[in-house]
Amino acid sequence: MNEPEAGLRGRLVDVGVELVAQEGAQALTLREIARRAGVSHGAPRRYFPTHVELLSAIARRGFAQLADRATAASGDGTAPPRAQLETLGRVYLEFALDNPGMYELMFRHDLLESGHLGLRDTSLPLFGVLVDLVGRARPDGDARLVAGALWANLHGVAQLWRWGSLQLATGADDFTPLLRSALDAHLGPETTR
Repeated sequence: MNEPEAGLRGRLVDVGVELVAQEGAQALTLREIARRAGVSHGAPRRYFPTHVELLSAIARRGFAQLADRATAASGDGTAPPRAQLETLGRVYLEFALDNPGMYELMFRHDLLESGHLGLRDTSLPLFGVLVDLVGRARPDGDARLVAGALWANLHGVAQLWRWGSLQLATGADDFTPLLRSALDAHLGPETTR
């Protein structure tokens, strides 16, 4: 792919990232992305033969952003596994609340092709970090299953917090106690806090 083609491909993804941030995943049509990129409505098909491939490329950017935040927050990785899990959980929840459109798109595997464009290569390592930390924090359990349940719990916290439901139900004004409760539920109570 020559430089102008690579530039247009990247610009289409950039425009999609901006659009999902401004208007949510439902606004991500090929026609609207092309219009905002200043190209004909058929131009995106040269680089993304299907709408799903373009959505997957946009979601890959979101996973890369989340991974960058998680890496930056994790420091040197020498903190105890539970502390690292709390940090990772906080990063996940903050990302979800700061980027609701991208967050929705990233986890809509019914809309994405995770095997194309390296999406799976970007998303699965994040889950791998979670599995590793859960395995170290709770060596007596099936780390993949516990990590999956913890992830589902955090995903639910993110959604319900964004909708205002958890604040109403719990009276909480910060998700930290919910994050810690989720960790307690999946890892057992922390012995020192």
